[in-house]
Amino acid sequence: MNNKIIKYFGIAIGVIILDQVVKMLVHYNMDMGVSGQIKILGEFFKLHYLTNPGMAFGMKFGSQYGKLFLTLFRLVAMVGISYYLLNMIKRGAHPGLLVCIAMILGGAIGNVVDSTFYGIWLDNAPYDAPTPWFNGQVVDMFYFDIWEGRLPDWIPGMGGRYMSLWPVFNVADASIFCGVFAILIFQKKFFVEEVAETTS
Repeated sequence: MNNKIIKYFGIAIGVIILDQVVKMLVHYNMDMGVSGQIKILGEFFKLHYLTNPGMAFGMKFGSQYGKLFLTLFRLVAMVGISYYLLNMIKRGAHPGLLVCIAMILGGAIGNVVDSTFYGIWLDNAPYDAPTPWFNGQVVDMFYFDIWEGRLPDWIPGMGGRYMSLWPVFNVADASIFCGVFAILIFQKKFFVEEVAETTS
């Protein structure tokens, strides 16, 4: 097997392992919610154990089978990202781009593991889930307490709601965010060769 394939898929595997180890440590050593919070940097950065039953920011699909469809979509996306990473490695893409894609892949798989298996392993599927398989809740723990409170009533559509300015997230989420953010910031550097090829 190509050493580059091992290297970049190894980065993805490293993200998955780190993500799952942190989640297991949190699950087995912390109480859920505010009572179990651990302050790392005063009130600004805390470990706060909660589970996310749906998409990012706690959003959900409306139907009973919404989470099942979401998990299946994540599985398809995981296969697609894997294929894209393999293809980009073979094409000799910029190493920085390959690292970013590997981080996104590792983060995606990390959360897929939660959705697929945690309903069984950790018995954390919602009470109304049709099956614990593919209905597990994602474990989150990193919380930057930038602002939390009730939004003013005059804000259209959201006024009066209690919310946090920053969501609670996990290693997988952070890996995906950093990978996507780096691609956006360095896209001219990462895709310069492909741009040159299409314009020549």
